[in-house]
Amino acid sequence: MRKSKEQTAESRRRILQEAARLYREKGFDGVGVAEIMDAAGLTHGGFYRHFSSKEALIAEAMAQAFADRLSALKARDDVAGTELLRGFVEGYLSERHLRAPEKGCPVAALGSEAAHLGGDVAHVFETGIDRVIDVLAQAIGGDTPAHRAQALRLLAALAGAVVISRAVGDRSDLRAEVLAAVRQDDEIAHLLKPG
Repeated sequence: MRKSKEQTAESRRRILQEAARLYREKGFDGVGVAEIMDAAGLTHGGFYRHFSSKEALIAEAMAQAFADRLSALKARDDVAGTELLRGFVEGYLSERHLRAPEKGCPVAALGSEAAHLGGDVAHVFETGIDRVIDVLAQAIGGDTPAHRAQALRLLAALAGAVVISRAVGDRSDLRAEVLAAVRQDDEIAHLLKPG
């Protein structure tokens, strides 16, 4: 029995969702296609009906991960500008984000792995990072070179802090020191001040 277009699209959506989660949790080499398909509730044999290769799946899953993260950065009627940035910074540096890479930023979870893979995956990361920087710059105040530079510094500081914090573990004094230092950075501390 053939699947409808809607069923096929839903299966593909589930594969991408589970792949994005599992890759961020375990790394690109830490999870196989069979595990992803199982998590999506599908058989391993159906993989090639949806994707030409594992790299194609990685690229699409990471594009989806960036899109999901960007949706959290979009201004809404009730939250915009400095308040949006404050929430983003607090969420990014939170224990919840540190302990759940599978739900968090693909840059902090997989940035160096994406560079090693290169090709389409590296391009997805470049595009995703550029979009995040643009959205952050808009929330900071606009699309000027100064706003973009501030957004770049912010994203670099946050992603670096999360990578280091995860690397040293939650019982390390260094982890607390890193997070405190980033929060005390003049630009970031300004964003964290109540409006």
